[in-house]
Amino acid sequence: MQGVGTSARCLGDATPDSIYRCSMDDIDEQLAGLFFPYATKKQNDVRSGKTRFVHYTTAEAAVRIIQNREVWMRRTTTMNDYMEVEYGFECLNAAYKSEAATKMKTALDEEFPGTCDELEKRFNLWLPAFRGETYVTCISEHDTNEDDIGRLSMWRAYGSTAGVAIVLNSTAFATASDAIRAYTSPVAYLSNAQFEREFGLISDNIANSRELWRHLGQESVIDAVFQMMRFSTVCTKHPGFHEEREWRIIHTPALEATDRLPSNVEVVRGVPQCVHKIPLRNYPEEGFVGAEVPELIDRIIIGPAVDAWSMRDAFVRLLEGAGTEDARSRVVISDIPLR
Repeated sequence: MQGVGTSARCLGDATPDSIYRCSMDDIDEQLAGLFFPYATKKQNDVRSGKTRFVHYTTAEAAVRIIQNREVWMRRTTTMNDYMEVEYGFECLNAAYKSEAATKMKTALDEEFPGTCDELEKRFNLWLPAFRGETYVTCISEHDTNEDDIGRLSMWRAYGSTAGVAIVLNSTAFATASDAIRAYTSPVAYLSNAQFEREFGLISDNIANSRELWRHLGQESVIDAVFQMMRFSTVCTKHPGFHEEREWRIIHTPALEATDRLPSNVEVVRGVPQCVHKIPLRNYPEEGFVGAEVPELIDRIIIGPAVDAWSMRDAFVRLLEGAGTEDARSRVVISDIPLR
């Protein structure tokens, strides 16, 4: 959820993603565009209402989300794509050592001697946590023409024999807040060559904008580049997954400790594992709203299933119990002929 992680604080605070969405200052907006051009464009679409989201899952998990008012974040090593983080790191590692990164590294070390050594030391220190101790929840972009049927490829990948798509309103994803220390980012689907080209553009942006970040100081610049490299690692996937149109809600406990994302051992599809849980609640005093069930869930699409009508009745009751108005009109059954 976007508001789950946006931050209104400025660069010097050194919180994860603080550079990513400082909307309170024009300089910070420019820096976000420099370091995260792809993500910034995608997030602007969310804020303007052009992007909606959906979470494809099993009926069992969907029931748990509504009843318990929480969403589970699972370790990246347990996800469908077993190369979730490794692929992104391989792309980043190659690009950082390529000619594409030369302008950035030269500019940083000329302005602040020793910057690249410190950056590399810091990133390498945290890389094991990004690889093995990062937790994510995955959502997808959702089109209006999918409101009644969902997306066939997602039913096949995540629906099992009783799949559900929870279509989400975007308010919580467009909110600037640092309330629960989880951060939302679009996934970029890039080959190694495409990644290197994109990294080269960011390298040029940084090298050509010295006056913009010069007054911020060395530590803030290192923080910004570190976050760019972090999200490049965790949010880059092989182009073959492009049809998922994924966004990720990301939490690395060692980097952003909080008691608002409790951890527990749960069984997921027969596999015991640690999960972190996002509470579906608002923190209005911290600028985070739109996360509670009645306002978060726009509609529920029942996927192709033998017991679809029974499932529909169950989810209508669940939404009514959660205080959702017009619950019956918000639950539909996909008529895709899939076995």
